[in-house]
Amino acid sequence: MDTVNLTSSFILLAFSDLHYNHAVLFSTLLVIYALTWTANILLISSIILSPQLHTPMYFFLGNLSVVDISFSTVTVPKLLSTILRGGTSISFLGCFLQMYFFVLLGTNESLLLSVMAFDRYLAVCMPLRYVSLMNDRVMNLMNISCWMASSLNSLLHTYILSQLKYCEDRLVHHFFCDVTSLLKLSCSSTTLAELLIYTEGSVSIIIQFLLILISYVRIAMSIIRIKTSSSRSKAFSSCSSHLMVLSLFYGTVIFIYIRPSSDYSSQYDRIVSMAYTIITPMLNAFIYSLRNQDVKQAMKKLIMQGFSLS
Repeated sequence: MDTVNLTSSFILLAFSDLHYNHAVLFSTLLVIYALTWTANILLISSIILSPQLHTPMYFFLGNLSVVDISFSTVTVPKLLSTILRGGTSISFLGCFLQMYFFVLLGTNESLLLSVMAFDRYLAVCMPLRYVSLMNDRVMNLMNISCWMASSLNSLLHTYILSQLKYCEDRLVHHFFCDVTSLLKLSCSSTTLAELLIYTEGSVSIIIQFLLILISYVRIAMSIIRIKTSSSRSKAFSSCSSHLMVLSLFYGTVIFIYIRPSSDYSSQYDRIVSMAYTIITPMLNAFIYSLRNQDVKQAMKKLIMQGFSLS
């Protein structure tokens, strides 16, 4: 069989091989995508324009919103096009660029959530030293480190998969160029590639999970030692939104990626993948906006200023 090259293209099937209402799915995804942009832009604007939100927690939250918008944009516009056309082609180069940015942004979001857990640990467990420990230099260094680590991780995945041979069966049973679906599409041996990718991915997630777990165990111990119920409630509320976002993100990611390819089910994985690629980026902004009084007040003020100007 002839192998594909840089001038070849793949066919993204998305959901074209399944029975569904195209108009309903297209409209739903378009609304979710619009809400993702609106909610996250409003959250970013509130953080930038409100001096009371110029703290480390909101600095990382603003970065998370930027990642969420970008993460959603990597897949949703192409998916909307695919739904309208019932399957659309994507070039070999375009496919790997999409996968590169998808892995880059997904990894960055994971790292940011870990950093935010560490930030909450310092805020709750070391309140007197928090300002000096989490200063501007440390915040920027952590943010840059997240992007650098994400870039290296994404380059590794993209390079490994680009070295495989892809034959004339070019049908990608997914709505974007996913690592797992491309592994299934290769006509060469993927044993070494799978070993490298899943070992690196598993080790990375385990390290991050342990960091988060240790941070929240220490936080829980500190909250238990707090004498007044109002102080305990305030300390817990500062972490509850982050815990909800963590559950949404890691729950779906672990289900999709931390398992052997023999358990791969394209139909079920496409549906589950929508949770963390499309729905989670929207929900993150709403979770932090609706459950945080400081953010709600800043947003209300920003919206009222917008109306007064109009």
